[in-house]
Amino acid sequence: MFAIGDFARLGLVSVRMLRHYDAIGLLRPARTDPDSGYRYYTAGQLPRLNRIVALKDLGFTLDQVRAICDATVAPEELHGMLRLRRAELEERIARDTERLARVGARIRTMESEGHMPGHHDVIVKKVAPVRVAELRATADGFGPQHIGPVIGPLYDDLCRRLDAAGVTPAGPPIAYYEQVPGGDGVMVHAGMQVAAEPGSVPGVEVVDLPAIETAATLVHEGSMDAVGATAQALADWIGANGYRSTGYSREVYHALPADKASWVTELQEPIAPA
Repeated sequence: MFAIGDFARLGLVSVRMLRHYDAIGLLRPARTDPDSGYRYYTAGQLPRLNRIVALKDLGFTLDQVRAICDATVAPEELHGMLRLRRAELEERIARDTERLARVGARIRTMESEGHMPGHHDVIVKKVAPVRVAELRATADGFGPQHIGPVIGPLYDDLCRRLDAAGVTPAGPPIAYYEQVPGGDGVMVHAGMQVAAEPGSVPGVEVVDLPAIETAATLVHEGSMDAVGATAQALADWIGANGYRSTGYSREVYHALPADKASWVTELQEPIAPA
């Protein structure tokens, strides 16, 4: 037998935790000295302790842990509980990972404040008119956490519709955004350059984007989750060089490999003298 301290060391838990499990009847000592009150455990109790700790780490309540350990839960129900909990944890991890990425992007944006791109990085040019087939939907804001979940499914749907209609893209994808009049939402336009005629693709609007007479353009390399620093740099350059923005920018996706870190996106901001 093992004294409570030794058993806690073997089970990688605290003595206080073992006392609590004893108090609630989750893990009773194999023997308690009637005179001293000392608790003693056997090696055979370690599997139950390990199972309790594992289930707690998965987020189950102590009542649920007791039911599982005492085998009052049917195997099918237990498997369902475990699958559900795993899905919940995976979703939480995904959310936390996205949140960390956004925080990192904000930090990089703040670090880049006051460090404008060189003149050779920003290119001022005229952008030719272009015809796009597009789908659109509303996002809650301009942040990547709002745009990403909206624009991805839009492009998936758009590509399926173009393929079904036998329309081949004529150039890289183009996205642009507009503030919803009278509201806080953002209209997301996911477009693909095409040579098709309006009405030729069921459920898809074919529109002609006008030329931008003067655009300040800057290339962003990497995931669009981190575009904030590049957008900030472009805005700083526009202000410092005597220009003002005259409309919503466009995003031209020149390269979209599986690895988002290798994406290449051109930001096109319409400008005019301030």
